[in-house]
Amino acid sequence: MEISELYQLYTQHPVVTTDSRNCPEGSIFVALKGESFDGNKFAASALQQGCSYAVVDEPEYTEPGNGRYILVADALVAFKQLAREHRRQFNIPVIGITGTNGKTTTKELVSAVLAERFCVLHTEGNFNNDVGVPKTLLRIAPQHDIAVVEMGASHPGDITRLVEYVEPTCGLITNVGRAHLQGFGSFEGVMRTKGELYDYLKRHDGLVFLNESNDFLMQMAADRELERIVSYGQSDLVNVQGEVVGCEPFLRFRWREQGGEWKEVQTRLIGAYNIDNMLAAIAVGLHFGITPAQACHAIENYVPSNNRSQFEQTAHNQLIVDAYNANPTSMAAALDNFAQIKVSSPKMAILGDMRELGEASAEEHQKIADRLGELTDTEVWLVGEEFGRTQCSFRKFRNVEEVKAEIARRQPRGRCILIKGSNGINLAQLPGLL
Repeated sequence: MEISELYQLYTQHPVVTTDSRNCPEGSIFVALKGESFDGNKFAASALQQGCSYAVVDEPEYTEPGNGRYILVADALVAFKQLAREHRRQFNIPVIGITGTNGKTTTKELVSAVLAERFCVLHTEGNFNNDVGVPKTLLRIAPQHDIAVVEMGASHPGDITRLVEYVEPTCGLITNVGRAHLQGFGSFEGVMRTKGELYDYLKRHDGLVFLNESNDFLMQMAADRELERIVSYGQSDLVNVQGEVVGCEPFLRFRWREQGGEWKEVQTRLIGAYNIDNMLAAIAVGLHFGITPAQACHAIENYVPSNNRSQFEQTAHNQLIVDAYNANPTSMAAALDNFAQIKVSSPKMAILGDMRELGEASAEEHQKIADRLGELTDTEVWLVGEEFGRTQCSFRKFRNVEEVKAEIARRQPRGRCILIKGSNGINLAQLPGLL
């Protein structure tokens, strides 16, 4: 079946599911495959449960003469092409966001600022991969004025594949750092892959929001001779300039348009490193007609709730929860910020392994362990096999279950505790125990 025909069916059945356990009446089931599952095997079940059609890519799972089975060459490709066809029905700005760190927070801040004036469609959670991005695009509806789409990558070419159906009209790279090195092969591989967003925007006369305080991004922009740029950063030569005022513990910063008056903003986010994310959101907002007052209002009222730069006051401790993801760049930034935070409580850090670093893993974990030696006023617990192999004198735990047992035994009280690690280490289970 051609994509144009499939899209006509979609207009009559505008709900798509990829989960055979969730089959709304009249929806279309797309049989995706993974390392341990094959959606084709569940196509018949999806039709029985209420789906009107099932998109499959293996003939053996169809029934001769049954028009409810739609056979395609590759179900995932068809899913993405369907999403692109839907995206093309709407002549609205589409902002593409990628980067090593901060892309989800930046996506949420950009969306919050734009929502002061517009009806915004944005990526939910971190649905930023080959499956999540099409789901986001298929949610675009006539009431939306603008879309903000987060795009993740862990291998070369990932961003190229995503932008070819997101078709962003503008975009930004938050930063580039040492993450997913197992997939990218090197830091240079990270830069090339993230730069694929710049490549697309240049080819299609798109606008780039550029952090001119980031030397790597500046080099990537210069290499591509980008011309359509709105700049932001911490120098006085950018369109939107900002600087940190304090972190006690929430970030307070001030910003101004080039040559304009300073405006101070008290945020509810932890981390001086978040100033770049704030300035990106302001730069995007101003470009689309958001007023400075509206931008300040949106940022002041943004409260994180996704285990990213999140502050929690429990009955016993102050927690800084950044347990969704971790890589050497974000871990170093979190530790630097933690060292600068002024609190009267004794400090403690519970840090989990940084995943997907490949051959660089041992070296990068040792660097963090060495860096932790500089935090003389902080008790440190390290969690996971990689940290377990480091040469250091800190307390080590094999997994989060051992940490839970020690928390139950020790019952830490009156502490300011940083919790950070890759999602797979499951440190997000700890805040409720502290």
